[in-house]
Amino acid sequence: MNLNLRMWENPWRLMLAVNVAVLIGVFLYKITLPPYVPYIHLLVDYHFGFTKRALIGAVVSLFSHEVPVWLVFALGGAVWLVTAGLFIGLFRRTFGFDEKHLPLFVFMAGSPFFLKNFMYTLGHFDIYGCAFAIGLLLVPARSVAFVLLAALASMILILIHHIHLLMYVPTIAVIVVLRYYLVQGFDRQNTAIGIAAVACVGLLFFAAQFLGTTAVPESEFASYLASRMADPSRANLLGFSYIWYQPLAKEISDTWGRMPANLLGVPVFALLIWLHAPLWRYFAGLVRSLAEDLHRRIVIAAIVAVSAAYLIMFAIVFDYSRWVSNWAVCLFLILHAVKALPAAQSTPPISGNDRNTTILGWIVTLIPRVGIVRPF
Repeated sequence: MNLNLRMWENPWRLMLAVNVAVLIGVFLYKITLPPYVPYIHLLVDYHFGFTKRALIGAVVSLFSHEVPVWLVFALGGAVWLVTAGLFIGLFRRTFGFDEKHLPLFVFMAGSPFFLKNFMYTLGHFDIYGCAFAIGLLLVPARSVAFVLLAALASMILILIHHIHLLMYVPTIAVIVVLRYYLVQGFDRQNTAIGIAAVACVGLLFFAAQFLGTTAVPESEFASYLASRMADPSRANLLGFSYIWYQPLAKEISDTWGRMPANLLGVPVFALLIWLHAPLWRYFAGLVRSLAEDLHRRIVIAAIVAVSAAYLIMFAIVFDYSRWVSNWAVCLFLILHAVKALPAAQSTPPISGNDRNTTILGWIVTLIPRVGIVRPF
């Protein structure tokens, strides 16, 4: 009874409860949809040699040759739960769960860009990058082993899907700079290892992009994927096998062909970003409060670099709703790294008593997702 009373007295607690209800609704809706792209990624492995986008399928093949459709939702749901748990642990360590930080938690965890959209895109590979980045925000960063761990995580992500080079690897690099290099310094050993790590990640990306194309005819490739299906009657789920044969030039051509229609969603994306205005103001306050001017310049440059990577991705692949959502998530994670840097003064938290902030919090809470290609 006391808990219910506290929730009604504090709208931010009620928003958290509503967010849980919305998440359940998104999940129930998601499992009714055919998992076209996520399912075929579980079928592709290294049967025909080194193949791009094949790591998850290769791991699945170690346990079972036949892949049921429900595994998309089981595996995706497990990764979602791990990611949500990691983020809760990260937020608790960075800010704590006292009343004054509840609005910030709602604008992050309850954002339609974040956990709710990851629920809608269940089975897609985006969330792996987010999970690895959160993990790197949680583990100690006291030695050069942290740089090597970040490089290993980046390489695994590229083997999952090479587009992670633009999607989460830049954010992982920012986390390494903010958590390790700004603390330990740029001596000869640290710098050499960092450059070597970047080179290894880059070489793996080029190998995946240009050497990971399947060499066998598409009909033979599709026939092998069909042999791994637990239910061969779901052959319609193999319709996306062509993406393992589609050259980069064709992907760019398709993206620009869809550009006029996709640009119609830009005002919607801008509105969704504006709805998070209290969070962005708090982030700007954290940057302004940093004790060293060099740190401020590096953080601003990092945000520009991450955003530039997403602009390149916008020109290559047309899943705009996913890209905007993951861009916002990257900024959420960078915010946590910035909070750990030395500050000259404390930054006031987002006000939970401001009427306009509360209204924005409710709107953010009630939006169930952003989508995959076009808004909603």
